[in-house]
Amino acid sequence: MMTIIDNNRIHHAKRAFVTRNVALDQLRLLQREPGQINSGDLLLARVKEIGNHKALELTSGRRSMLHEDDEILVAYGNRYAPDQYEAILPEEMGPCDLVAAGGIASIALSWNTCIKAPTRIQPIGLVCDAEGAVINLSRYTVPEQAINRLPTVIAVVGSSMNAGKTTTAVSLVRGLTQKGYRVGAVKITGTGAGGDLWKMHDAGAVAAVDFTDAGMSSTYKMPLPQLHDAATHLVAHLAATPCDVIVMEIADGIYQQESAGLIQSPSMQNLIGAYLFAADSSTGAAAGVEWMQCFGRVLGISGKVTASPLASREAEQVTGLACYTPAELSQGDVAEQWLVSLESDTMREAL
Repeated sequence: MMTIIDNNRIHHAKRAFVTRNVALDQLRLLQREPGQINSGDLLLARVKEIGNHKALELTSGRRSMLHEDDEILVAYGNRYAPDQYEAILPEEMGPCDLVAAGGIASIALSWNTCIKAPTRIQPIGLVCDAEGAVINLSRYTVPEQAINRLPTVIAVVGSSMNAGKTTTAVSLVRGLTQKGYRVGAVKITGTGAGGDLWKMHDAGAVAAVDFTDAGMSSTYKMPLPQLHDAATHLVAHLAATPCDVIVMEIADGIYQQESAGLIQSPSMQNLIGAYLFAADSSTGAAAGVEWMQCFGRVLGISGKVTASPLASREAEQVTGLACYTPAELSQGDVAEQWLVSLESDTMREAL
């Protein structure tokens, strides 16, 4: 059954971050009947019971406190987050969970014992266009660009969720910006949320994009070829900005299935110039660096391990690589040395 959407209803609904690129004038109908659910499908839902997520990150980046019976515009998606939820798409439209503040509707299978049960939501309907086709985020991507010149890409990977990857990437953006480089930033995997993008902008990135700008609410369980295409699409977009260097973040730990698949992919190895490894401990640094060196050059170690001088020394001893604190990366000296070295290597390979 299809019903016409009242424009006032859409404008008064709390619109989640993942829907920020959606053209509101295309939202015309609501589909209320059960049917197949796809990642990225747009959903109008009602908050039924407040759980772990007490606020929704809006398209503006502001967090809006949620109340029961609030209507929210979100998107379906899977979620992989060892510190929060493991969640998958429902088989059909029915009561489900808000599993991320950025606006992901899903079915929570399990969650970390340190957090509460998820906020429960009741679907009102899938949002459709005037022809009755369900609106999916894949409609809304940054423009396709041809890569005429590929800037050097430095990718930040890590031992786990919350190992300090974003802090490392932001510090790298800040340091290179301080040295006068035009820096583009991209997060190619993860769960839709705006916090990391705002941090990249605040650090001085001339442009910052993520997988939601390639039309995905989440990258968990997405086909690897689609992730390859999205990464190339987003890097090409940044290259046309233009920028001198691109800092890329690959979410979660290096053994997570999408992260591991991308790192091992020859196409990604051709795209990425070198890696910076964010570790939560010296043990994580040792195992992670050894694995990463099979697939590319690792410049050094950063992340939470650098909060401890003792753990840093242990990591340096076992890996043979130096550890760099966020403050050291933000100064830009070492980042500039890496960039000059990588660009020199590229020139030699071209000759």
